[in-house]
Amino acid sequence: MLNKNSFIQIAGVKNREEAQMLVSCGADYIGFPLRLDYNQEDLSEDEAAAIIRELPATTQAVLITYLDKADEIIQLSSKLTTKAIQLHGEISCGELRQIKNGFPELQIIKSLIIGKTSERIILKNMQSCIEWVDAFLLDTFDPITGASGATGKIHNWGISRRLVEISHRPVILAGGLTPLNVCQAILTVKPAGVDVHSGVENRDGCKDQQLVKKFVSEARKAFRMIERS
Repeated sequence: MLNKNSFIQIAGVKNREEAQMLVSCGADYIGFPLRLDYNQEDLSEDEAAAIIRELPATTQAVLITYLDKADEIIQLSSKLTTKAIQLHGEISCGELRQIKNGFPELQIIKSLIIGKTSERIILKNMQSCIEWVDAFLLDTFDPITGASGATGKIHNWGISRRLVEISHRPVILAGGLTPLNVCQAILTVKPAGVDVHSGVENRDGCKDQQLVKKFVSEARKAFRMIERS
């Protein structure tokens, strides 16, 4: 999965119809946020599992969670039948090692939160767990709410660019991305992929088909520009 460059993930679906719409718009990956520290789940675990079973082979599901214990993460991933997990919690290297040793086929995406600590500490955290993860995701800290990720806010793309240049693993860019800024974000940071949640939603909090199409189109355009450069 993560060997594919320039991939696009859209996180959060409310129902089967919304998932089918994301597939039709060209989403490579659909993220299912469950067992969260902040924000409310969009659907139940049973509903998520049912939707995941119906996804075509061209679109993969990713479990997004703040769980930080290997046993709980593995149990939930097995229930959903996901082949990839995106971890936002303060999980230790030991827990990551336990997941990877027990289930080497399970792809681990570890979030690194920009704005919560210094760039030096972020780099140290990246280096300490790189052996046990398949990719990193850069997201934004919200000092007002204390949320680490899923804030709908952008962060310092200069820091993200430096982390992309240093990392020996693919890096996914998240945080406040929209159809209006995703092209510039990709050209600036040059990540392996992008992740969006609220940036393609309407005022009711539902995914907007036109926004999704525009986001995918703009992201693909930026990745092509980088390939040609």
